[in-house]
Amino acid sequence: MSLRAFGRVLMLVGIEVWAVLDYFFQVVWVPAAQKRRARAAWMQRQAKRHLRLFSFSVELTGPLPQSGLLVSNHLSYLDIILIGSLTPAVFVSKADVRQWPVFGLLAKLAGTVFIERERRLHVGEVNGQIASALADGLLVVIFPEGTSTDGSGVLPFRSPLLEPVAGGDHEITVGRLRYLLPDGDGNPGQEVCYWGDHVFFPHLLNLLGKRRVKALVRFGKFGPSTADRKELARRLQTAVAEL
Repeated sequence: MSLRAFGRVLMLVGIEVWAVLDYFFQVVWVPAAQKRRARAAWMQRQAKRHLRLFSFSVELTGPLPQSGLLVSNHLSYLDIILIGSLTPAVFVSKADVRQWPVFGLLAKLAGTVFIERERRLHVGEVNGQIASALADGLLVVIFPEGTSTDGSGVLPFRSPLLEPVAGGDHEITVGRLRYLLPDGDGNPGQEVCYWGDHVFFPHLLNLLGKRRVKALVRFGKFGPSTADRKELARRLQTAVAEL
């Protein structure tokens, strides 16, 4: 472990302690009807703190979404704190993220909607939660590739989580993420993106040792929707790939 990584690990511990305290004072006592929005605002504050730990810089292009559905490619566990730092949002994630060190805690406290893919009927429950968040005027973020990649392309989108917006009038935004290591400090496809056979702790410690990380974020408006969920998935995949 490099000296830089070691120092940032110590800082990360402090950030996590502060995040829990902030949640206790700013979210726990909020009325139930406002809880979802309070958790999204809490996540934005914590995401900004976590990105500073990585010496993150962000280059943003396109209109920043505030509500509706955001559909994005998926590269890393950093995607959630990157998007979460830009705008308050409710995220949808695979269930095993709950068990991840550091980011699992953030995801749970932020009110992330977790989907258990091995339970086919669970998709209906998750879509109900997505529809409820959309009805409350919140931004909901999904990664319909269903897995993370090295960013060299965009995988075909899965359609089940698009049911709440299929044929509806909710605003849909498409997003494309890309990571860079500006100092020539390695290969971002391997050392920032988290995919394939990567193991969490070695990957995180290596990433904490990097001088800087830069994210390129591009958003674009999408519309209109279509009632055919699978056709909507194909159109969204094309729109994201073209960003």
